Amino acid sequence: MKATVLNLSRKGDVELVKGVMVFIILVLLYPVVQHLVMNVDPTIGPVDLNILVLVLLGLVCFMGLMYLCWWAFQRFLMVYELPEIGSMVLKFNELEVWEQLRLYVALYALLFLGAAGCLIAIC
Repeated sequence: MKATVLNLSRKGDVELVKGVMVFIILVLLYPVVQHLVMNVDPTIGPVDLNILVLVLLGLVCFMGLMYLCWWAFQRFLMVYELPEIGSMVLKFNELEVWEQLRLYVALYALLFLGAAGCLIAIC
């Protein structure tokens, strides 16, 4: 059992490192892309670097909101003695394809609106 947990944590660490690397690459590419765009058309004014800071703050708020929702979900599972996530996934797989699609679209819309709300609140 412990070996499985250790393997899962290593996979999670690798995914975290990948995410951080992508984030760092995107942050470093921001000034390069701005410079390339200004070289293509010199009449374009420079984009303020504070926009990047605002986007990053929005991302931090969104990730914090996602963590808070996950924490609350875990507490609801414990307090109300709801079934474990594994059994919920099995029940989800028993749904018809159109019901799964409808749920996917609804959850994506909520996730998108949450992210947009965080960006709007920061800007």
